[in-house]
Amino acid sequence: MKPIIKKGAILSVVLFLLMQLYQPARNVEYGQVSPMHFTKLYKVPAKVQGILQTSCFDCHSNNTKYPWYSYVQPVRIFMDSHINEGKENLNFSEFGTYSKRKQRSKLDRMIKQIKSDEMPLASYTMMHKNAVLTSESKAMLLNWIEETKDSISANN
Repeated sequence: MKPIIKKGAILSVVLFLLMQLYQPARNVEYGQVSPMHFTKLYKVPAKVQGILQTSCFDCHSNNTKYPWYSYVQPVRIFMDSHINEGKENLNFSEFGTYSKRKQRSKLDRMIKQIKSDEMPLASYTMMHKNAVLTSESKAMLLNWIEETKDSISANN
């Protein structure tokens, strides 16, 4: 091996190892569910809650279940950027802080994204096969979201 390639390889390994020292705070509220959480505000059937938990909450709540590979950089940086972006768009843990109009808008957007298979993201379902929405789970979720959206409209 040429000396320049060997030095480059060593430098790459050292940089990779140094990157592992960076471990930012995790998106986890240990055992806590905020009173503003979606499931505290609306009656969510167990099956629907299971679908949301499996397919949505990791990126769209304040409580992510991290897999083992989240301890490896730069994977963690990539994951954190997705989680932060997901929470900016919709955060189930803070759903009660949204106005009723915004809640209905968020539910409308969920319906559109689920119908068009935009959510959950392919990059997420690739590693989390159980998060893929089957036609049955999709129908159940969409029906429940429609009912919830209608109940918000009726209560205004």
